[in-house]
Amino acid sequence: MKRKVNFIALGMMAMLMSSCSFQNVDWNRVAVGAAKTAQAATITDDQLALAVKQTVAQMDANGNVAPASSAYTKRLNRLVSGLDSADGIPLNFKVYQTKDVNAFACPDGSVRVYSALMDLMSDDELMGIIGHELGHVAKHHSKNAFRNQMLASAARDGLASVGGMVGALSDSMLGELGEQYITSKFSRNQENEADDFGYDFLKYMGKNPWGMVTAFEKFDQMEQSGGNAGGSYVAKMFSSHPETKERIAHIKQRCEADGFKR
Repeated sequence: MKRKVNFIALGMMAMLMSSCSFQNVDWNRVAVGAAKTAQAATITDDQLALAVKQTVAQMDANGNVAPASSAYTKRLNRLVSGLDSADGIPLNFKVYQTKDVNAFACPDGSVRVYSALMDLMSDDELMGIIGHELGHVAKHHSKNAFRNQMLASAARDGLASVGGMVGALSDSMLGELGEQYITSKFSRNQENEADDFGYDFLKYMGKNPWGMVTAFEKFDQMEQSGGNAGGSYVAKMFSSHPETKERIAHIKQRCEADGFKR
């Protein structure tokens, strides 16, 4: 491990050396930045879990969480009743009251659904999206994405040791990390894995998996319209129009093979 970390540190120093004139280089800052980035690469699962917990708390504090009395919260609680974990990861659900169309799930099992998305989707469609997001958690895509965002932040400023500063992250740093995580994209293969997990999730919950198809069709319409409604979430989930069509066709085939009626 030490050998790998040293290569990371040296790599960062090499990048900085190649991009700066020697006269203007602050070599002390370069050395500190490289060492800190190397230390960040050694972040443990416990440190990552603490950072996720802090980040989720910060997002909730700024996310206009719907109260228990809200119709949105009551609807979500009804839909996920009895759903306590995904692949052994404990789950908790909240609604953000906002005009943005979005949903995300964090590595600690925190699932956040936006009220504007709930307005657009039927129960089965909404559960399909939730299942998809849970797929990223169960397949550890979310954990890896969060870790990568932390490493990227450390490399960018060249000063912050993720491993050493997790317990002292400022609100602004947590807010930035949360925003980067929410908008980060997964690979096409990861999205396909999450789609299949979402399909199986709908079956497990006694829902019609066609809900995922019709939800994706709505996103496809948003993508084609070029409007802002749901733009950021659609862009995150679907990198291209042909890919959207292929993913819809895949879930359709699974629905038809299992005998579900649209």
